[in-house]
This record gives sequence, C-alpha cells and structure tokens, in this order.
Amino acid sequence: MTDHAPITSRPFAFDTEFDGAGSVVHASEFRPTKRAYMPSEVEALVAQARFEAREAALAEAASIEAMGVAAIGQAMGQAIPALTHVAQTHREQSAGLALAAARVIAAAALERLPIGPLQSALESLGQEIDSSPRLVVRASGLEPGVQEKIQAICIDAGFTGVVAFRQDLSLPLAAFQLEWADGRADFDPAAAADRIAAALTSALAAEAGHAEPLINGSDF
Repeated sequence: MTDHAPITSRPFAFDTEFDGAGSVVHASEFRPTKRAYMPSEVEALVAQARFEAREAALAEAASIEAMGVAAIGQAMGQAIPALTHVAQTHREQSAGLALAAARVIAAAALERLPIGPLQSALESLGQEIDSSPRLVVRASGLEPGVQEKIQAICIDAGFTGVVAFRQDLSLPLAAFQLEWADGRADFDPAAAADRIAAALTSALAAEAGHAEPLINGSDF
C-alpha cells in the first residue's frame, strides 16, 4: 500500500462575479501576499510598529502604576489605625508634659506672690461685694503686712465695708475663702489644677473620638 501525503492546497476558485454586461458584481477577496516594499512603506511600517510598541509600553506602565497606587492605598489604610494611636499618644504625652510644667511655674509664681489669686478674685467680685457691710477673708499666712495689702486691694476694688481676717493654717499657700452677706467664693490651687487636668483629659478624649475614655488613661 502506498501512503499519500495530505492535500494542503485548495482547488482554484474564480470568485469574481460579472453581470451580463460584463460589470463586476462581486469582487474577489483574494489579495496576493506582498513580498516587496518601497522604502517609504518600510518607514511607515517601522513608525507604526514603534507607535504600537510605545502604546503597549505606556499601557503596561499605567497598569503597574495603578497596582502600585492600590498597594500604597492598602498599606496606608492598614497603617492609619496605628498612626492615629501614635498621634493620640503623642498629644496626651505632650499635654501631660505641658500641664506638669505649668504646675511648676504656677507653684513658683504663687510662692513669690501668694495673694495674687486673692487680688484677682477681689477685683472680679468688686460689684458683688461693694454693697456688703462685711467681708470675711479666710487664708493662711495672714500676717499684718499681708492684711494691709488685702485691705488696700479691697478699697481699690470699691469695697468700703469691714474686712475681717480669719487665719486658717489648714489652707495651702495662695488658697483662700471669701464670705460676704450675699455669697461666698473660694480658691484652692491644687483643686484648680485638677479641674484643668480633667478638662484637658476630656478634650483629648473627645478629639480621639466620641468623648470615650483615653487609652491607658492620663494621670497628671
């Protein structure tokens, strides 16, 4: 038996159609393979190839860039909670340090001028106490010289009544209590510092989100 090679060629087909007058009705789709090119055609093909390669490279670069941006965004999204915690901790520590420094400065100022808060209170309460016949000042360290200064401050504030002094050694430096006919006022540096610390802690908690308690707390 003789083996025959498969036939790969197709029989000739004349697919151009003409009408009765000889006009082409349907042109043949056959196009011979071009084997020779003019220099201008070669340049055009090279330019087209370069353009297509450039477009492909730009598309690939844009795809890589998009993936890089997505990766950066994902990394940032994962890092935001940690960064938020670090920033909040930094704010808490900075606020605690500032408050501690303020306490030291305030203690030194009160030691040099212990009646400063009392003077400010009398000046602020001038209109409330000016019609009262008697003002009781309770504090520690009410030496005669200090009493004279307080009386002068009361006169400058518009108070013309009697100033009665009560020595109270249980009160800390610069603390005082004022009593008059229609009211009372008092000041304690330690309590004032505690109120400031509480307000600062509340503000930091609110900034952290929904006024929740701060992580690990803040004891100033």
